[in-house]
Amino acid sequence: MNKLICIECPVGCELSVDVADGKMVSVAGNQCPRGVAYARVEIESPLRYFTGTVAARGLEFAMLPVRTSTPIPRSRIMEAAAAARAMSVAKPVACGEILVKGFLGLTVDLIATRDCPPKTL
Repeated sequence: MNKLICIECPVGCELSVDVADGKMVSVAGNQCPRGVAYARVEIESPLRYFTGTVAARGLEFAMLPVRTSTPIPRSRIMEAAAAARAMSVAKPVACGEILVKGFLGLTVDLIATRDCPPKTL
């Protein structure tokens, strides 16, 4: 029996999830149908947004904050962090600009979350 707190609405239901062979069998404690959907995703294929930083060379800031455009499999977060650490940008970047299309070979983009203008003297 797995215990989860549902985050789909402000109620924050305490869910008890019965799992067999990595699949959800039943859910108890949810006050709305969103709890069942949340539990299924969280147990069977959890997703998370990746947020991190990328090195910036010759720009106003030394590091550029980034995030994925959509959540990625939780199991690939460390891979995403390693990929971001290996990257650097050397041209000015605007907030929301796509830095890597198809990040990690997924249907997700890595995007800048702030402007990073050229270094001023």
